[in-house]
Amino acid sequence: MQQSLNDYYHRYTNGLIERSEFEGLVYQYLAKNQALYNFSHWQPEEYEDFISWFYFRLHRAIDAYRDIGASFDAYFKKVIRLTSKEYRVRVTTKKITEYAAWSVKVPELYAYDETPAYLCENAGKKACINAGETPEETITRVAVTANRQRKNPKQLLALLLKCYYYVSDDFLERIAPKIGIDMEQLKEMIEKLKEIRSKRDEGIYNMKERIHCQFYRCIIYEKRLLLATDETTAAVILREKLRKARKRLEAMKKRMTKIRTDATNKQIADVIGISKGTVDSTLHSLKNRWDILTDKSLLN
Repeated sequence: MQQSLNDYYHRYTNGLIERSEFEGLVYQYLAKNQALYNFSHWQPEEYEDFISWFYFRLHRAIDAYRDIGASFDAYFKKVIRLTSKEYRVRVTTKKITEYAAWSVKVPELYAYDETPAYLCENAGKKACINAGETPEETITRVAVTANRQRKNPKQLLALLLKCYYYVSDDFLERIAPKIGIDMEQLKEMIEKLKEIRSKRDEGIYNMKERIHCQFYRCIIYEKRLLLATDETTAAVILREKLRKARKRLEAMKKRMTKIRTDATNKQIADVIGISKGTVDSTLHSLKNRWDILTDKSLLN
């Protein structure tokens, strides 16, 4: 006949078994008697995971018991019931987090490579970012026009370096012949510019990562709120957390739009080995000729 938890406890308190053996017997008893603790609706695998998770709390649960009327077995049933609720909350939260991470794609609206102001047109018939034109497409369009009109290719080099944050190695390989510069030399310029702006670029990257995390945090709060009972304390707390999380996300998005990702004209001049004034006039000439919008940042 199988002994009860009360029997094990009395043997332990009478010094017949050591503490480690007692904890092992309690764990084995819980593992073999799923139905006795009203967990028959759980899958065996789920119950095993719960008991394994609970084992690390078993030591403190035994120490917390006081023989003031309720038996050790009755006390443990209550402990198991309460901790099982906490376990289910943890498991549900984990599943919600996985759902947010794997099933929800971050829209470009929340964290995307911001198109710099000087590459778009607020008004006019020759807007350079029509229909979502990318910086690479803008540079290509300018390059084709420049070759056709036999313009100075150094203008394209200045524009390319200005947009270094957005160009890929594949694009550099395609644009190098149009600029009339060796591919490796062009890469060296880009790398030098990245090295100069490494701290700034790292800050931009970290900001985007925080925006992604905040977006997922909002998704998790929304999913947990759907599973919470209306007007309970937990639902009220979650609703307030969601409100604050959304507000912070909007503030972070707004801040991201104000962060400049373009190189300064002084940095471009240092990389090319010319004066800042030459870069200023070059980009200003491009702006006037190809309707590339500029602001004060273009001349910085």
